[in-house]
Amino acid sequence: MREVKIEWFGHSCFRVTKDGYAVVFDPYEDNNVPGLTLKQLEADEVLASHEHGDHNAREKVNIRKESRENPFQITRLDSFHDDCHGEKRGTNIMTLLESEGLRIAHLGDIGCMPSSEQKQLLTDLDAVMVPVGGFFTMEPDQIRVLLEELKPNVVIPMHYRSNTFGYDVIGTLDGFLKEEDPVKRYDTNTIVISPDMERQTAILACPEQKA
Repeated sequence: MREVKIEWFGHSCFRVTKDGYAVVFDPYEDNNVPGLTLKQLEADEVLASHEHGDHNAREKVNIRKESRENPFQITRLDSFHDDCHGEKRGTNIMTLLESEGLRIAHLGDIGCMPSSEQKQLLTDLDAVMVPVGGFFTMEPDQIRVLLEELKPNVVIPMHYRSNTFGYDVIGTLDGFLKEEDPVKRYDTNTIVISPDMERQTAILACPEQKA
């Protein structure tokens, strides 16, 4: 089936599932991201964009014992967590998942523009998970420039602050969203990506807020 399910668990943590095979991106440690607690997740694979505690808590993911066929071709693209070749915050890995013509990317804590070759690989994605809060990553206006070049069909914002969760130093969605955006707000943390989806910025609900 040419569908990919994407679930958001707050901050930059997602689970991407196709044909029963699940990949978790960037799980975060307990007591790390203000206002958020990550429940124990189940998946077949876990990928961390870099080794900071709000992205590399692999122990929060139970890896299934039974073997499943991986439907994804996975491409890992090396980048930096800042705009000075990693001198401030180190490296970052962007990840591209491809299956049956569907192309999904998680950009991690990208801090600088991808190379021309990387941009070519990331052009015309079906969906991209992208940080929009700035400060630790590219700023929202820079992210917009990148997205205008890449032309993804569905943009899923991550790594931002709301009234109830997120680091104080990063921005809210307001700094990224513009009035002309085709914004669609979901009352769930889940979106199903298919080839015929309407172009949109998808704001997913965050289910893992602390009481």
